[in-house]
Amino acid sequence: MLRSIKQLNGDKLAASDGDLGHVKDFYFDDLSWVVRYVVVDTGTWLTSRQVLLSPHAFGGLDQAGNVLRVNLTRQQVEDSPPIEWHKPVSRQYEEEYYRYYGWPYYWQGDGLWGMSGFPVLDLPAKPLPVEPAAAKCPPREGADAHLRSFQAVRGYHIKATNGIIGHVCDFMMDDQSWVLGQLVVKIGHRFTGKEVQMPTRLVDRISYEDSTVLVNLTTEAVEQRPAHHPTPFGVAD
Repeated sequence: MLRSIKQLNGDKLAASDGDLGHVKDFYFDDLSWVVRYVVVDTGTWLTSRQVLLSPHAFGGLDQAGNVLRVNLTRQQVEDSPPIEWHKPVSRQYEEEYYRYYGWPYYWQGDGLWGMSGFPVLDLPAKPLPVEPAAAKCPPREGADAHLRSFQAVRGYHIKATNGIIGHVCDFMMDDQSWVLGQLVVKIGHRFTGKEVQMPTRLVDRISYEDSTVLVNLTTEAVEQRPAHHPTPFGVAD
């Protein structure tokens, strides 16, 4: 099932033993087009702290109303490695984070999620061993240059091969693999224009300096893309 990232944004999150807060943002990989983390605003129960949740924590998007279920306790989330807000996510942080939860590293293996095309559904019995992981993938201080914020990219101009046409207004995500398969583009007037869908494979690159998404289509071809018809559940037609 395809889900609208825009519609999921702001949804409440529930741990196995209580509320966690709400969805604040999504970090996605702009090469593989996979959502790697959900950014959580924990609200009042964990004051002045925002945390990251990997799709491993969800085991699929189990949604009751506007509440997303997370297969973790509040204590597990509270004890997780803290993230420095407004700073890019480093690989060193990711290694510490994945070791804490005992999840396999998504960057080791041929699949989108390491050895698989989907996030694992069950938590391992114990954390990953530290030394073998460090030997296979030495820690790096630098940030992962391909992890991007949905909130930052939303609103970027769409640049076709012959000019600017529209802007990014949403992504459609597969709720099993967490792959962003479709880009939703608003063309015409920002308020009265129409929305069309475009496969993310047609994106050539994202220019963060120019706040622009470059696509391998002409403006005429973009206008002829299938119309996007949002539903309450975010399913694409």
